[in-house]
Amino acid sequence: MNYYSSEKISHHVTRITSLTKEYMYLIEGEHEAVLVDTCLGVGSLRAFVESITIKPITVILTHGHVDHAMGAPEFDKVYMNPIDNPIYIEHQDLKVRQEYISMTLGPDTPDLKELNFVQPESPNFLELKDGDRFDLGGVNLEIYAAAGHTPGTMAVLIVEERALILGDACNHSTFLFDKHTSSVESYQKSMKGLALKSEGKFDRVYLCHHIGEESNQILQEIINLCDEIMSRQSDDIPFEFMEYTGCIAKAIDNNFGRLDGGMGNIIYDVNKIFEP
Repeated sequence: MNYYSSEKISHHVTRITSLTKEYMYLIEGEHEAVLVDTCLGVGSLRAFVESITIKPITVILTHGHVDHAMGAPEFDKVYMNPIDNPIYIEHQDLKVRQEYISMTLGPDTPDLKELNFVQPESPNFLELKDGDRFDLGGVNLEIYAAAGHTPGTMAVLIVEERALILGDACNHSTFLFDKHTSSVESYQKSMKGLALKSEGKFDRVYLCHHIGEESNQILQEIINLCDEIMSRQSDDIPFEFMEYTGCIAKAIDNNFGRLDGGMGNIIYDVNKIFEP
């Protein structure tokens, strides 16, 4: 079974797509490569990446969720914000991973045995911090805090390509409704901080779900959407995922595109709009 596929999207960047349609990003400089996220840890992601590049690979995890971090134990050098360690530990449970795959693929879910999964390990990762920089040789990365979706969510700027990897920090279905997420009010403050730090530095935006690339205006639109939620002007479409329920702020089509033509969306808990 082919768990992964890839597409070269710029001179330095390859987008890798998983079986469950998450996007990861392999960024290559002259001397080193960075892989952003590792998905569910099904099959050997490391072997797939090593078929693309011969450069030494460093992994940067945008956050600790089941669909982004579970392949990390395959790699020798992994960075993650340690605030997300409890989430990583919780989500590496095999039942959580299997349930996610089943809910994502439905009747098309393959018969995956335990041996198909990367075995869990303690999150002994290197610390990823706001302001960190990585020099890959002619390609530099800047790291920005982007809390909200999880407390330790981070964004990655590819400096020379003027591209910002937002991942799940801000996308077409930004989850703000489980026990680890922030309030909408706190999330907006975080996104405003991210917008300020990255202002004028990016033209392209890469995401990890639904579509691989979006307009560079999505960050500002998600900030504006927070205002609509806080002023109770959102559509509030009921939504369920695994054991959680929430509301989709803006009505969507079957592909999570907003019916009003806007960019970005938030799925949130109506009891967590404002800070206590």
